[in-house]
Amino acid sequence: MKTVIATSLAAVLAVGVALPAHAQISERTITVSNGIAEDHPVGDGVEVMRQCMTDATDGAWELNAFWSSALGDDLQATQALRSGTQEMVVTSTSPITGIEPALGVFDLPFLFANAEEADAVLDGEFGQYISDMMPDSQLVNLAWWENGFRNLTNSVRPVETLADFEGLRVRVMQNNIFLDTFQTLGANATPMAFGEVFTALETRAIDAQENPFVTIDTSQFFEVQDYLSVTNHAYTPFMVLFSKPIFDTYSEEEQQILIDCAVEGRDVQRQASRELSEQSLQRVIDAGMAVNELSEEAMAEIREATAAVYDRHAEEIGEETVERMLATLEDIRN
Repeated sequence: MKTVIATSLAAVLAVGVALPAHAQISERTITVSNGIAEDHPVGDGVEVMRQCMTDATDGAWELNAFWSSALGDDLQATQALRSGTQEMVVTSTSPITGIEPALGVFDLPFLFANAEEADAVLDGEFGQYISDMMPDSQLVNLAWWENGFRNLTNSVRPVETLADFEGLRVRVMQNNIFLDTFQTLGANATPMAFGEVFTALETRAIDAQENPFVTIDTSQFFEVQDYLSVTNHAYTPFMVLFSKPIFDTYSEEEQQILIDCAVEGRDVQRQASRELSEQSLQRVIDAGMAVNELSEEAMAEIREATAAVYDRHAEEIGEETVERMLATLEDIRN
């Protein structure tokens, strides 16, 4: 009997030693939403994140994705995270500057020269500085993904100089910095929800819009626009946001799985975004859009014209945030 008891006790102890590896992982169904279609590079990132979660939890977690604003637009979804009624959203920073004004720093015109600069800023100390602000708004930023550089399309003329912006009726996001930027360039900037843009272009209620190549392609703007000018006037990142009220109920091990899987998804999503961006540019050219790049002299004049936008919005963004961003970029460039 003593031998049996000793053997049983040893078995229990062995199980007890083995359990802690997954003892803090519960079965969970996690909802993630976003405003774009599943064939966008965000879909690649979400799929990697799903597989990562499955592997890390031995199948205890299920990640359910909802696309094309099926659960509401990005701002509505983000508010659901804050109230703890939804777990996750992949959203651009621009729609949620009303929640955290510091995010407006990414809307400043001609901020990043290339994707490498953006990666260095977002994955470094500055990106963490912004992420550290989010819990005050009941949000946790798990990782920075990519929306990409925004470019201008229109149905009037190629935009090759500052003067070519004059009078263009350009749809912009409902965002003060974008509105100010295009008004400063001489355009007639019109705030409009994205879902209304195609029809407004088709009926010529507006002349122009601005978005990354992938969005221009997948939204088929080439059907109602003749010219694409490679302005790269703004780089807008995606944030993989998680509800802090729900995050706080997770064990430390579970929280780390969320972060690790979002970062794993980030690397694939960015690569897919950049590859698809080049493919999208070629598709719109093949569809008949005339594409032009601007000369260095023209870009210098345009950047100089919009420099005042930084000063006008520094207070609402936060002067420290703007100064940190510019100092970080200077360090990277040096």
